[in-house]
Amino acid sequence: MPELPEVETTRRGIAPHLEGSTVAEVIIREPRLRWPVPADLPALLANRKVESIERRAKYLLLRFSHGTVIIHLGMSGNLRVLTEPFPAEKHDHVDIVFTDGKRLRLRDPRRFGAVLWQAGADNAHPLLAALGPEPLSPAFNADYLQAAIASKRVAIKLALMDNHIVVGVGNIYASESLFRARIDPRRPAQSLSHHECSRIVMAVKETLEAAINVGGSTLRDYVDSDGKAGYFMLQSQVYGRTGEPCRICGTPISQFRLGQRSTFYCPSCQR
Repeated sequence: MPELPEVETTRRGIAPHLEGSTVAEVIIREPRLRWPVPADLPALLANRKVESIERRAKYLLLRFSHGTVIIHLGMSGNLRVLTEPFPAEKHDHVDIVFTDGKRLRLRDPRRFGAVLWQAGADNAHPLLAALGPEPLSPAFNADYLQAAIASKRVAIKLALMDNHIVVGVGNIYASESLFRARIDPRRPAQSLSHHECSRIVMAVKETLEAAINVGGSTLRDYVDSDGKAGYFMLQSQVYGRTGEPCRICGTPISQFRLGQRSTFYCPSCQR
């Protein structure tokens, strides 16, 4: 599933080619995604200019003067900018075609993604209204995190994966961040000190930034690609390494289920 670094890399890959471009038409081949693609989207976007392409959590936002196209990649979706009208394949569900001949194509084999419209301010949309701060923003800091989890008895890993507390920290990056912070993922969130919250905040930012930097080398893949490039991840310290030696202390990495998700940690390094 695309995580925040993959979505941010997608944004950086497509934005330079589409910002400032004017929509000529929208082609909807399959409207039955996670939620129906609005039938009036072609009329809403015709002759309108993309003012900016931004990201909120794992949502991509194509902002126009009168509203926003909200795109979620679901579990298997991806976006590519095409400079020619290459024939659509089976899972190419939506094209946004621009007057300069470029087109933004959504491919989504499992159809768990979304293409939605929000008139006016996008932060009023139900999917965005209750989201927590961006993990790479100044708003996500030790003071904020300690206050947000002060009454939370759930494990800190589950708290980090709660989009009401902080957005975009999925299963992989929660495990990796907590290893970097040397915090046991099972610790009750409310038990963490301010200093430990500071370590977690720093670790989340460093982990996500490292993954985004790895993705920087794939930016060219977002233009005239077949759309089948896989998702990237930084070299994991604990995730998926059950039984392998910890890269710090040599202790075998442990795995257990937490919130019905696989969780990986080092029993010696993380307390």
